[in-house]
Amino acid sequence: MDAIDWKILAELQQDGRLSITELAERVNLSTSPAHRRLRTLEADGVISGYHADVDLQLLGFGFETLLFATMRVTDKATIEAFEVAVAEVPAVLQAQRLFGDPDYLLRVVCRDLTAFQELYDETLSNLPGVLRLETTLVMKNVVSGRSMPLRP
Repeated sequence: MDAIDWKILAELQQDGRLSITELAERVNLSTSPAHRRLRTLEADGVISGYHADVDLQLLGFGFETLLFATMRVTDKATIEAFEVAVAEVPAVLQAQRLFGDPDYLLRVVCRDLTAFQELYDETLSNLPGVLRLETTLVMKNVVSGRSMPLRP
């Protein structure tokens, strides 16, 4: 990747709806080379998709929590079963496997505390292989939806 590819990525992170013409202008290329570079970044998996940022509060998801999951055992079958099951829970916006204890960090959103309690009791506490769940409430999002740095 060269400086132009990095600039393409930066521009698309700011506005993923740019037309190829607008993108080409912003990175100082003609349309055809900009389009070729964009397609290469997509084909190589550097750009894995496009999405819209939405306001969870305005959509009725006013309750956000971080949930730490510690597994009973960490054999391959248990880990795979847990990861498949947690991926099927729509309220889990993000799930990360961690080194050490706890084993996972989940970002969960719900309508309110009552909805979270129901989700916790009926779904989250019954995920395969879970020994313990610890929850902390999100008071405020300070940094969110940040673009990647321009270079590693």
